[in-house]
Amino acid sequence: MPELPEVETVRRGLEQKLNNFIIKKVEVCRDSTVAFPSNKEEFIRGLWNSLIYKWDRRGKYLIAQLKEVKNENTQFPLENSQNNGFLVVHLRMTGYFKFDENSTKPCKHTRIRFFDKNNNELRYVDVRSFGQMWWIKQGLSPNKIIKGLGSLGPEPFSRDFDANYLKKVISKRTKSIKAILLDQTIVAGIGNIYADESLYSAGISPFREARTIKKNELIKLKESIVTVLKKSIGSGGTTFSDFRDLEGENGNFGLQTNVYRRTGKECRKCGNLIERQKITGRSTHWCPKCQK
Repeated sequence: MPELPEVETVRRGLEQKLNNFIIKKVEVCRDSTVAFPSNKEEFIRGLWNSLIYKWDRRGKYLIAQLKEVKNENTQFPLENSQNNGFLVVHLRMTGYFKFDENSTKPCKHTRIRFFDKNNNELRYVDVRSFGQMWWIKQGLSPNKIIKGLGSLGPEPFSRDFDANYLKKVISKRTKSIKAILLDQTIVAGIGNIYADESLYSAGISPFREARTIKKNELIKLKESIVTVLKKSIGSGGTTFSDFRDLEGENGNFGLQTNVYRRTGKECRKCGNLIERQKITGRSTHWCPKCQK
Protein backbone atom coordinates (compact mmCIF):
# COMPACT_ATOMS: atom_id res chain seq x y z
CA MET A 1 0.00 0.00 0.00
CA PRO A 2 1.32 3.47 -0.82
CA GLU A 3 2.44 5.17 2.40
CA LEU A 4 3.19 8.81 3.17
CA PRO A 5 6.24 9.17 0.86
CA GLU A 6 4.47 7.56 -2.10
CA VAL A 7 1.34 9.68 -1.62
CA GLU A 8 3.46 12.81 -1.23
CA THR A 9 5.31 11.90 -4.44
CA VAL A 10 1.97 11.60 -6.25
CA ARG A 11 0.76 14.90 -4.75
CA ARG A 12 3.81 16.73 -6.03
CA GLY A 13 3.44 15.17 -9.46
CA LEU A 14 -0.23 16.12 -9.68
CA GLU A 15 0.54 19.67 -8.59
CA GLN A 16 3.20 20.04 -11.30
CA LYS A 17 1.27 18.40 -14.15
CA LEU A 18 -2.26 19.68 -13.59
CA ASN A 19 -1.60 23.35 -14.16
CA ASN A 20 -4.97 25.05 -14.83
CA PHE A 21 -6.68 21.67 -15.38
CA ILE A 22 -10.45 22.28 -15.59
CA ILE A 23 -12.56 19.14 -15.54
CA LYS A 24 -14.86 19.13 -18.58
CA LYS A 25 -15.72 15.43 -18.60
CA VAL A 26 -15.68 12.60 -16.05
CA GLU A 27 -15.96 8.94 -17.00
CA VAL A 28 -16.57 6.47 -14.17
CA CYS A 29 -15.46 3.02 -15.34
CA ARG A 30 -16.11 1.30 -12.01
CA ASP A 31 -18.95 2.60 -9.84
CA SER A 32 -17.55 1.22 -6.55
CA THR A 33 -14.53 3.54 -6.82
CA VAL A 34 -16.87 6.46 -6.09
CA ALA A 35 -17.37 6.38 -2.33
CA PHE A 36 -19.35 9.65 -2.07
CA PRO A 37 -21.86 10.84 -3.17
CA SER A 38 -23.65 7.50 -3.43
CA ASN A 39 -25.03 8.52 -6.84
CA LYS A 40 -22.20 8.49 -9.39
CA GLU A 41 -24.09 10.97 -11.60
CA GLU A 42 -23.99 13.48 -8.76
CA PHE A 43 -20.23 12.86 -8.49
CA ILE A 44 -19.85 13.57 -12.22
CA ARG A 45 -22.06 16.67 -12.22
CA GLY A 46 -20.39 18.04 -9.12
CA LEU A 47 -16.92 17.90 -10.67
CA TRP A 48 -17.89 19.35 -14.04
CA ASN A 49 -16.34 22.77 -14.72
CA SER A 50 -14.12 22.47 -11.64
CA LEU A 51 -10.57 23.75 -11.64
CA ILE A 52 -8.26 21.47 -9.67
CA TYR A 53 -6.80 24.41 -7.80
CA LYS A 54 -4.48 22.90 -5.22
CA TRP A 55 -3.40 19.46 -4.02
CA ASP A 56 -2.86 18.69 -0.34
CA ARG A 57 -2.05 15.50 1.53
CA ARG A 58 -3.28 14.30 4.92
CA GLY A 59 -1.80 10.97 5.98
CA LYS A 60 -2.37 8.68 2.99
CA TYR A 61 -5.22 10.81 1.58
CA LEU A 62 -4.88 13.15 -1.40
CA ILE A 63 -7.12 16.21 -1.17
CA ALA A 64 -7.75 18.48 -4.16
CA GLN A 65 -9.25 21.91 -3.54
CA LEU A 66 -11.69 22.75 -6.32
CA LYS A 67 -12.73 26.10 -7.81
CA GLU A 68 -15.89 26.62 -9.83
CA VAL A 69 -15.25 27.96 -13.35
CA LYS A 70 -18.28 29.62 -14.94
CA ASN A 71 -16.49 31.50 -17.71
CA GLU A 72 -14.04 29.89 -20.13
CA ASN A 73 -12.22 33.22 -20.45
CA THR A 74 -11.59 33.44 -16.71
CA GLN A 75 -8.09 34.68 -15.96
CA PHE A 76 -5.78 32.61 -13.81
CA PRO A 77 -5.03 32.36 -10.94
CA LEU A 78 -8.47 31.95 -9.36
CA GLU A 79 -7.87 32.66 -5.66
CA ASN A 80 -11.07 34.68 -5.40
CA SER A 81 -13.28 32.31 -7.41
CA GLN A 82 -16.04 30.37 -5.69
CA ASN A 83 -14.97 27.12 -4.06
CA ASN A 84 -16.50 23.90 -5.31
CA GLY A 85 -15.60 21.59 -2.46
CA PHE A 86 -12.96 18.86 -2.49
CA LEU A 87 -11.98 15.79 -4.47
CA VAL A 88 -10.49 13.31 -1.98
CA VAL A 89 -8.59 10.19 -3.05
CA HIS A 90 -7.24 7.18 -1.19
CA LEU A 91 -5.00 4.99 -3.37
CA ARG A 92 -5.23 1.94 -1.06
CA MET A 93 -3.22 -1.09 -2.23
CA THR A 94 -2.63 -0.60 -5.95
CA GLY A 95 -4.11 2.73 -7.06
CA TYR A 96 -2.12 5.24 -9.11
CA PHE A 97 -2.65 8.18 -11.47
CA LYS A 98 -1.47 8.55 -15.03
CA PHE A 99 -1.51 11.78 -17.04
CA ASP A 100 -1.89 11.62 -20.83
CA GLU A 101 -1.69 14.68 -23.07
CA ASN A 102 -3.11 12.61 -25.92
CA SER A 103 -5.80 10.39 -24.50
CA THR A 104 -5.47 6.71 -25.41
CA LYS A 105 -7.66 3.66 -24.98
CA PRO A 106 -7.85 2.82 -21.24
CA CYS A 107 -6.53 -0.44 -19.85
CA LYS A 108 -8.94 -2.87 -18.15
CA HIS A 109 -7.91 -1.62 -14.71
CA THR A 110 -8.84 2.02 -15.41
CA ARG A 111 -11.44 3.11 -12.83
CA ILE A 112 -12.04 6.86 -13.37
CA ARG A 113 -11.02 9.26 -16.15
CA PHE A 114 -10.93 13.07 -15.99
CA PHE A 115 -10.64 15.18 -19.16
CA ASP A 116 -10.05 18.87 -19.81
CA LYS A 117 -11.21 20.83 -22.89
CA ASN A 118 -8.07 19.82 -24.81
CA ASN A 119 -8.73 16.13 -24.15
CA ASN A 120 -5.80 15.87 -21.75
CA GLU A 121 -6.60 12.99 -19.42
CA LEU A 122 -5.94 12.28 -15.77
CA ARG A 123 -6.53 8.55 -15.44
CA TYR A 124 -6.94 6.62 -12.20
CA VAL A 125 -5.83 2.99 -12.48
CA ASP A 126 -6.33 0.43 -9.73
CA VAL A 127 -5.66 -3.29 -10.27
CA ARG A 128 -7.24 -4.52 -7.03
CA SER A 129 -9.94 -1.83 -6.97
CA PHE A 130 -9.68 -0.97 -3.26
CA GLY A 131 -9.02 2.73 -3.91
CA GLN A 132 -11.80 5.28 -3.41
CA MET A 133 -12.75 8.83 -4.35
CA TRP A 134 -15.07 11.32 -2.70
CA TRP A 135 -16.48 14.57 -4.03
CA ILE A 136 -17.31 16.61 -0.94
CA LYS A 137 -19.39 19.59 -1.99
CA GLN A 138 -18.83 23.04 -0.56
CA GLY A 139 -20.32 23.35 2.92
CA LEU A 140 -19.68 19.74 3.93
CA SER A 141 -16.67 18.67 6.00
CA PRO A 142 -14.36 15.99 4.51
CA ASN A 143 -13.35 15.01 8.06
CA LYS A 144 -16.96 14.24 8.94
CA ILE A 145 -17.85 12.47 5.67
CA ILE A 146 -14.69 10.32 5.60
CA LYS A 147 -14.27 8.57 8.96
CA GLY A 148 -10.64 7.56 8.38
CA LEU A 149 -9.66 11.11 7.47
CA GLY A 150 -11.29 12.64 10.52
CA SER A 151 -9.60 10.28 12.98
CA LEU A 152 -6.00 10.72 11.80
CA GLY A 153 -3.25 11.48 14.27
CA PRO A 154 -0.65 14.23 13.73
CA GLU A 155 1.58 14.35 10.65
CA PRO A 156 5.15 13.12 11.27
CA PHE A 157 6.53 16.46 10.03
CA SER A 158 4.28 18.56 12.24
CA ARG A 159 5.19 20.31 15.50
CA ASP A 160 2.58 18.20 17.30
CA PHE A 161 4.58 15.04 16.62
CA ASP A 162 7.47 14.88 19.06
CA ALA A 163 8.89 12.70 21.84
CA ASN A 164 6.56 14.25 24.43
CA TYR A 165 3.52 13.39 22.33
CA LEU A 166 4.76 9.84 21.79
CA LYS A 167 5.44 9.39 25.50
CA LYS A 168 1.95 10.57 26.32
CA VAL A 169 0.12 8.29 23.87
CA ILE A 170 2.15 5.12 24.58
CA SER A 171 2.78 5.45 28.33
CA LYS A 172 0.19 2.77 29.22
CA ARG A 173 0.12 0.80 25.98
CA THR A 174 1.03 -2.87 26.10
CA LYS A 175 0.89 -3.20 22.31
CA SER A 176 4.14 -3.56 20.40
CA ILE A 177 5.76 -0.35 19.19
CA LYS A 178 5.38 -1.65 15.62
CA ALA A 179 1.59 -1.91 16.07
CA ILE A 180 1.54 1.61 17.54
CA LEU A 181 3.33 3.09 14.53
CA LEU A 182 0.83 1.44 12.18
CA ASP A 183 -2.10 3.01 14.04
CA GLN A 184 -3.20 5.95 11.89
CA THR A 185 -4.99 7.56 14.83
CA ILE A 186 -1.61 7.93 16.57
CA VAL A 187 0.52 9.07 13.65
CA ALA A 188 -0.68 9.63 10.09
CA GLY A 189 0.87 8.09 7.01
CA ILE A 190 3.25 5.43 8.33
CA GLY A 191 2.74 1.89 7.07
CA ASN A 192 4.65 -1.37 7.13
CA ILE A 193 7.73 -0.30 5.17
CA TYR A 194 8.53 2.87 7.09
CA ALA A 195 7.65 1.45 10.49
CA ASP A 196 10.24 -1.30 9.96
CA GLU A 197 12.85 1.08 8.57
CA SER A 198 12.34 3.71 11.29
CA LEU A 199 12.59 1.18 14.11
CA TYR A 200 15.78 -0.22 12.61
CA SER A 201 17.26 3.25 12.32
CA ALA A 202 16.35 3.96 15.96
CA GLY A 203 17.73 0.60 17.17
CA ILE A 204 14.39 -0.40 18.73
CA SER A 205 12.95 -3.89 18.48
CA PRO A 206 9.52 -3.91 16.81
CA PHE A 207 8.34 -6.38 19.49
CA ARG A 208 8.97 -4.07 22.46
CA GLU A 209 5.91 -3.12 24.48
CA ALA A 210 5.33 0.54 23.71
CA ARG A 211 5.19 1.51 27.38
CA THR A 212 8.73 0.20 27.98
CA ILE A 213 10.37 2.64 25.57
CA LYS A 214 12.25 5.40 27.33
CA LYS A 215 12.15 9.13 26.53
CA ASN A 216 15.63 9.19 24.97
CA GLU A 217 14.65 6.28 22.72
CA LEU A 218 11.48 8.10 21.67
CA ILE A 219 13.53 11.17 20.74
CA LYS A 220 15.66 8.97 18.49
CA LEU A 221 12.60 7.20 17.07
CA LYS A 222 10.93 10.49 16.17
CA GLU A 223 14.11 11.68 14.44
CA SER A 224 14.44 8.35 12.62
CA ILE A 225 10.85 8.50 11.35
CA VAL A 226 11.33 12.00 9.94
CA THR A 227 14.71 11.15 8.39
CA VAL A 228 13.51 7.91 6.78
CA LEU A 229 10.36 9.54 5.38
CA LYS A 230 12.27 12.52 3.95
CA LYS A 231 14.85 10.22 2.38
CA SER A 232 12.11 8.15 0.74
CA ILE A 233 10.30 11.24 -0.56
CA GLY A 234 13.58 12.33 -2.12
CA SER A 235 13.80 8.94 -3.84
CA GLY A 236 10.24 9.10 -5.16
CA GLY A 237 8.87 6.59 -2.69
CA THR A 238 9.21 2.80 -2.63
CA THR A 239 8.07 0.31 -5.25
CA PHE A 240 7.78 -3.36 -4.38
CA SER A 241 4.61 -4.07 -6.38
CA ASP A 242 2.28 -1.63 -8.16
CA PHE A 243 3.28 1.86 -7.06
CA ARG A 244 3.94 4.31 -9.92
CA ASP A 245 4.33 8.05 -9.95
CA LEU A 246 2.49 10.28 -12.42
CA GLU A 247 5.11 9.56 -15.10
CA GLY A 248 4.70 5.82 -14.62
CA GLU A 249 8.08 5.51 -12.88
CA ASN A 250 8.88 3.26 -9.92
CA GLY A 251 10.06 4.71 -6.62
CA ASN A 252 13.72 4.08 -5.84
CA PHE A 253 13.74 3.90 -2.05
CA GLY A 254 13.28 0.12 -2.21
CA LEU A 255 16.89 -0.11 -3.34
CA GLN A 256 17.98 1.51 -0.06
CA THR A 257 15.95 -0.36 2.56
CA ASN A 258 17.90 -1.79 5.49
CA VAL A 259 15.49 -4.45 6.70
CA TYR A 260 12.21 -4.39 4.75
CA ARG A 261 12.06 -7.31 2.29
CA ARG A 262 15.66 -8.25 3.15
CA THR A 263 14.89 -11.47 5.05
CA GLY A 264 17.96 -13.71 5.29
CA LYS A 265 20.32 -11.02 4.01
CA GLU A 266 23.14 -9.53 6.04
CA CYS A 267 22.47 -6.46 8.16
CA ARG A 268 24.27 -3.49 6.64
CA LYS A 269 25.63 -2.55 10.10
CA CYS A 270 26.56 -5.77 11.90
CA GLY A 271 26.40 -8.56 9.32
CA ASN A 272 23.76 -10.48 11.28
CA LEU A 273 20.96 -11.98 9.16
CA ILE A 274 17.70 -9.99 8.88
CA GLU A 275 14.70 -11.87 10.26
CA ARG A 276 11.00 -11.76 9.46
CA GLN A 277 7.95 -12.45 11.60
CA LYS A 278 4.34 -11.26 11.66
CA ILE A 279 3.07 -8.69 14.15
CA THR A 280 -0.71 -8.11 14.17
CA GLY A 281 -0.89 -9.83 10.80
CA ARG A 282 1.82 -7.68 9.17
CA SER A 283 5.21 -8.97 8.04
CA THR A 284 7.90 -7.38 10.19
CA HIS A 285 11.59 -7.24 9.32
CA TRP A 286 14.33 -6.52 11.85
CA CYS A 287 17.91 -7.19 12.95
CA PRO A 288 17.93 -9.04 16.31
CA LYS A 289 21.43 -7.75 17.09
CA CYS A 290 20.99 -4.04 16.24
CA GLN A 291 17.46 -3.66 17.60
CA LYS A 292 16.80 -4.12 21.30
